[in-house]
Amino acid sequence: MDSTEEQELKLNLNNLKALKILGKGAMGTVFLVQQNNSYMALKVVDKTSTHDAERRARWETQVLSTLAHPFLPSLLGFFETDRLLAWSVPYCPGGDLNVLRHHQTDRVFSTTVIRFYLAEILCALDHLHSMGIAYRDLKPENVLIQQSGHVTLTDFDLSRKLSHKTVKIKTLISLEDNRIRESRRKTRKWRVPLTEANGKIARVSPVVRRGLSFSDGERSNSFVGTTEYVAPEVVRGDGHEFAVDWWALGVLTYEMMYGKTPFKGKNKKETFRNVLFKSPEFVGRKTALTDLIERLLEKDPLKRLGYVGGASEIKQHEFFRGVKWEMLTEVVRPPFIPSRDESFFTADKFAEGVNINEYFEKMKSPPSLPASPLRSPSSEFRNSVSFAEF
Repeated sequence: MDSTEEQELKLNLNNLKALKILGKGAMGTVFLVQQNNSYMALKVVDKTSTHDAERRARWETQVLSTLAHPFLPSLLGFFETDRLLAWSVPYCPGGDLNVLRHHQTDRVFSTTVIRFYLAEILCALDHLHSMGIAYRDLKPENVLIQQSGHVTLTDFDLSRKLSHKTVKIKTLISLEDNRIRESRRKTRKWRVPLTEANGKIARVSPVVRRGLSFSDGERSNSFVGTTEYVAPEVVRGDGHEFAVDWWALGVLTYEMMYGKTPFKGKNKKETFRNVLFKSPEFVGRKTALTDLIERLLEKDPLKRLGYVGGASEIKQHEFFRGVKWEMLTEVVRPPFIPSRDESFFTADKFAEGVNINEYFEKMKSPPSLPASPLRSPSSEFRNSVSFAEF
């Protein structure tokens, strides 16, 4: 952002009314705030909470400032003090995909609903990859539902800028052979870098690990992600690139279909072992949906659906046959549209009248940072398109 853009985005805390504390996580707090007659999610990070809190917060605001897509959030404003860094994004009143799934019969989505949400998530990832950004934290909690019923991705602090590979189809066989041999050698020596914490799904911190060097595009050797969604190449420490998002998409799809993730073990070590060696289990006959999941959950990233052709390759899969990709944003009746209950936007007794600056100054321990409730900037539609027509 240039200086003019920064001035336009500067927030005045005195003009913001905190209504609710939406959640907390490792570095900060997310507030629902009101400015005049509009509502926003304000993500506030204590720059001193962790050694890399400020770096990750600045990276996330940088990413948000460059996004312009109907299924990705927009940066509305920001402010900074000696201790705090905060930014606002449109508020998503529909909650996240995990909460929505738990409200479904048997806590799973129908095939048709899965297709709709996957199509929008795929478009969002496609846009990020086209910008050279690997998302690296896809999970239901990071897929939020806008007021319009469409999705938006959230939480970009684990994302990473990577250069694109230039792999020719004829070179894939030799590349695969080399990677498979190296992966088998490394698999025998793999270790779990972190211990399980209270049996809960835990985000894996960015810990740099040694890996292979690649000439077909930049890869990251950081160990990042959420335990049950981490790709095999991340566990092995081989180095990874955009294909980790296609693996996570496969895990997400499985969870939407069965109500559980495919590789969860009794602890983190068993989960990682399952990621490396276990095949996903399916019930009943093979379908286009189970075939899509199998191909996304290919343990060798070179063979994984989407490795060569990206999102375009995945869009051509049988499961998405008939999807009118250009009409997704025009669907005015998605599977679920949040209620416009005004009571949801009124202040609760915990946050009512809270001064955000004072709130952090009085904290005895650093506040925490959850997935930001974001909303896409695009909620206006040109045509009336039904969910069944998309």
